[in-house]
Amino acid sequence: MPKAAQNLSVQDPATTRLPAHELIYRQLRALVLFGDLAPGQAVTIQGLSERLGAGMTPVREAIRRLIAEGALEFQGNRRVSVPLLSADNISELIYARQWLDPYLTTRATERATGDDLAQLTALDTELDQAISHGDLRGYLELNYRFHKRLYELAEAPILADVADGLWLRFGPSLRVVCGRMGTQNLPDKHKDMLAAMRAGNAEAAARAIREDVVQGMEQVRQSIAPKARAH
Repeated sequence: MPKAAQNLSVQDPATTRLPAHELIYRQLRALVLFGDLAPGQAVTIQGLSERLGAGMTPVREAIRRLIAEGALEFQGNRRVSVPLLSADNISELIYARQWLDPYLTTRATERATGDDLAQLTALDTELDQAISHGDLRGYLELNYRFHKRLYELAEAPILADVADGLWLRFGPSLRVVCGRMGTQNLPDKHKDMLAAMRAGNAEAAARAIREDVVQGMEQVRQSIAPKARAH
């Protein structure tokens, strides 16, 4: 199992202390977030229950939470699926992330300690290793963890929750795009951002992460909605 997958495993001490229903929610959320459930692919609630090794009741509760978050939708006949992104959906996501991520990065740059930067650098190194090994799932998990840690460093919990919720909307499609392109062709401005953060240059760090976000989201647009036009 890739190191990233181990870090997100529900067997970790940090997660095994959680209530069972919360563990099931996090397991199902990870299946959505990292594209294990392909957009538009209908799955039965019973099938998810068997896949997660959990009872129907906690699985239904997890599904209800993810539907409320826009990460799943009912298809009838006790089936659910990850919503397909439209061109308009992608435009909204690009608009939201190209402003939200740079703002959070600016705040993170102003607050990050040397230890924080070392942690981000270590995550980015692991991410590079996943790319070089063609480890798509490892890349997706580490990329998410990198951005999530950046959001946490911003100390803006409301906006961090919004940013995290956006990942549930585009993460499954990112898996599709990366699967088509391969890990070697993915945009990566993390090193530019980290260099700017070390220098205390919040403006340059924000600019780097904006480029990272926009390039990645444009690849989603071009692959999933090729007729869409950038705004």
